[in-house]
Amino acid sequence: MATPTQSADAAEHLLTPGEVASLFRVDPKTVTRWASAGRIGSIRTPGGHRRFRESEVRSMLANLTSEALPQAPR
Repeated sequence: MATPTQSADAAEHLLTPGEVASLFRVDPKTVTRWASAGRIGSIRTPGGHRRFRESEVRSMLANLTSEALPQAPR
């Protein structure tokens, strides 16, 4: 029987390194390096492939794009 955390993880949409790379417009190897460096969390499949939580990726992307926007003068 699944625990509440397992069922929540199962409902979470996971992205491949290629999908994450497309969102950030970088090479998939860059995404893998980010995961190895701890800049972005990843999950390993039973086959050893990396997957990324879509909510975490979109949050990271939103933070980066909001930092890049020009700030209004004070």
